[in-house]
Amino acid sequence: MILRDSHHPTAPALRGPTVKVFDSAEAGAEYAADLVLEALAAAPGAGLGLATGSSPQRLYGALARRRAAGADFSSLSGFALDEYLGLPAEHPESYRSVIERDVIAPLGMDPDRVHVPPATDDPAVLAAFDAHIGASGGIAVQILGIGGNGHIGFNEPGTPFSTRTHVTALSDSTRRANARFFDSLSDVPTHSVTQGIGTILESRRILLLATGAEKAEAVATAIESGITIDCPATALQLHENVTFVLDSAAAGRLS
Repeated sequence: MILRDSHHPTAPALRGPTVKVFDSAEAGAEYAADLVLEALAAAPGAGLGLATGSSPQRLYGALARRRAAGADFSSLSGFALDEYLGLPAEHPESYRSVIERDVIAPLGMDPDRVHVPPATDDPAVLAAFDAHIGASGGIAVQILGIGGNGHIGFNEPGTPFSTRTHVTALSDSTRRANARFFDSLSDVPTHSVTQGIGTILESRRILLLATGAEKAEAVATAIESGITIDCPATALQLHENVTFVLDSAAAGRLS
């Protein structure tokens, strides 16, 4: 059940993000799956931007149910947001492995059409990844989560909004949040490759999912504060087609 549907004004040329609040994460995921299919239908040939984490995982489960009902993702291109540096591709917590488990297999996508940022600090290789997104038709809809400090992708606070795919140092709070996927905090990589904010903003549509009270402050800042590099998610106010899909806990700090 939708509890709230609101728009937050930004610059006059933009309509501002759309906010949808649901009484459960599962209901939000079902709604988001319909938005993804709508965006893909509106931009044939464009790809799907892939985030990882618990909220996107629920969305991929909902999309898998759409596949069981007849949706076909076999010719769809996909581009992951980020990848850890220092983990082999076969490590179970590399994002290549996560994408294979959570996206490629459940959705029946062609593995050769799903691309993960290369785990390198070579600027030419990273620029080529960005170029490949554009040459492949761009992103029809970019799926995002949000960090407790407002990061999108692994663009930590202080990241310029013009950045392209790049290497970034992970903040202590991000590493602590991701430690649940590893044996210990010391096993969490200190750096990653991430699509930049400038890359993300080129997507035709952006869909951010957040659940839980621990995300409420970051969500409220992203939607209701001024635009600032101190909260990278406020950059989404610069995009003309953004939808936040929230459960009631994540929406708890919205005014």
